[in-house]
Amino acid sequence: MTDRETLLQKLSALQFAAWELHLYMDTHPDDCDAKELNEKYICKSKELAAIYESKFGPLSPMTGSGEMWLKNPWPWDIKECAI
Repeated sequence: MTDRETLLQKLSALQFAAWELHLYMDTHPDDCDAKELNEKYICKSKELAAIYESKFGPLSPMTGSGEMWLKNPWPWDIKECAI
């Protein structure tokens, strides 16, 4: 697995965990431990996103310039991508 893939996998896992905690807190709004953990996951995912973008370019057109985002390889441009 390349460094790019590793960062994307870690980022995806953190974002998934943060979203699941967000949904949990909809039904458990007084759970301070969950809120703290959610904030930790969000902070860590922002850090990883910044690291990824500094190495490989923007993750979306909303970060950086839209032109740079368009220059990134699309999923079908990567030969290792097998669906």
